Amino acid sequence: MTEGFIENQPGTGVGPGQSLWQTCIDQLAQELPEQQFNTWIKPLTAQVSDDLGKVTIFVANRFKLDWIRAQYSQRLSGLMESLSGQVVQIELALAPREVPVRSQAPQRVVDPLPVASVVNQTPSEERNSNEFRNRLNSALTFDTLVEGTANRMARAAAMHVSSMPGHLYNPLFIYGGVGLGKTHLMHAVGNRLMADKPGSKVLYIHAEQFVSDVVKAYQRKTFDEFKERYHSLDLLLIDDVQFFANKERTQEEFFNAFEALLAKKSHIVMTSDTYPKGLADIHERLVSRFDSGLTVAIEPPELEMRVAILINKARVEGIDMPEEVAFFVAKNVRSNVRELEGALRKILAYSRFNQKEISILLAREALRDLLSIQNRQISVENIQKTVADYYKIKIADMYSKKRPASIARPRQIAMYLAKELTQKSLPEIGELFGGRDHTTVLHAVRKIGGERQQLTELNQQLHVLEQTLKG
Repeated sequence: MTEGFIENQPGTGVGPGQSLWQTCIDQLAQELPEQQFNTWIKPLTAQVSDDLGKVTIFVANRFKLDWIRAQYSQRLSGLMESLSGQVVQIELALAPREVPVRSQAPQRVVDPLPVASVVNQTPSEERNSNEFRNRLNSALTFDTLVEGTANRMARAAAMHVSSMPGHLYNPLFIYGGVGLGKTHLMHAVGNRLMADKPGSKVLYIHAEQFVSDVVKAYQRKTFDEFKERYHSLDLLLIDDVQFFANKERTQEEFFNAFEALLAKKSHIVMTSDTYPKGLADIHERLVSRFDSGLTVAIEPPELEMRVAILINKARVEGIDMPEEVAFFVAKNVRSNVRELEGALRKILAYSRFNQKEISILLAREALRDLLSIQNRQISVENIQKTVADYYKIKIADMYSKKRPASIARPRQIAMYLAKELTQKSLPEIGELFGGRDHTTVLHAVRKIGGERQQLTELNQQLHVLEQTLKG
């Protein structure tokens, strides 16, 4: 029985074992908080037997192995058995020690990936090779980003920055929920600039890595190197700046880097899960800098955009997804692009494992757990209760004929969310709101949808309500 070595990297092949492991990882990426996923799950590698009956998961050290066994092994096993439709034996093992490239020691890897040359470097070689690495993902470009009303303004601003860095929209601050394409946009800016001006000094980094670099600079007394690295950039792309909260020294150093880069007309692009003034525990002077350029939101993708994303991503995998299946999935997976990708991978894997054509019936079966959770959690009644609690009105006001703004406004918001988050038709929603006509519901949906694009405070309130309803 042969086994294939699989690492958590996209595009590593389309064999059944690889599909099983990658689909499992994608599912966990949706379930777990991002930091938790990046720390424990993302670094894992695996060997999957040809018959899918045995999976050996490699962990970096003994501490992580014990933690994975205690916290995640049961979920990993359950996911793989659910996806493959058979009993799967899970084994945890310590990853093989790294062997320097110069050594001719035999490798344990059966099918080495393109990244193997980096994995096998000595620590000193790795430090040198990463010293000026821009950390850009070359696959994330403007061409591979599906455009829609949800991201049109942010995409236009990002394209302007990539063509004229250091001029308008500096800094560019992009905010929105998880998995909506903020990181994709940042990589697209960096990749476009590198294509146009190959000599540019560009760096993409997560805010937590900046925090780590500040700590290391203090521990090792290497602040000259730290400042040379960050203050000399032509373009800094920094993800999730909300992680700077309550980190006083980090905020101080980022402020200094921010000022230095603006002074030399370098460009800064940042992302966050909320708009600048909504950031908690960040110095006011830093927030004012964030807000001094252009702030744009990325919204959850609308139905047509979700359909286009599914069809495009299936095509990348070499599959022509029927449009009716794409519409079925898009209607049921509404929150973000990451969940769409996870749903698509589950469908493709389920199709391969069962050797069946992709259809609505197959998609319904592949996504049965997801559909079950959604049907259980999000109902019009739940939306009405959640909105009423949020705006401190009575649940009965949702059905009443009262029209003061303090009641009518939350009622319109609840109608908008009911249309966005459930499968109910306009007449059905109207009936559940005290027997109102479908035109009343349509007016509310259009009104709140339009104002969401322009009113930052309303947009943030809707984000909070959506996250609450989705659990």
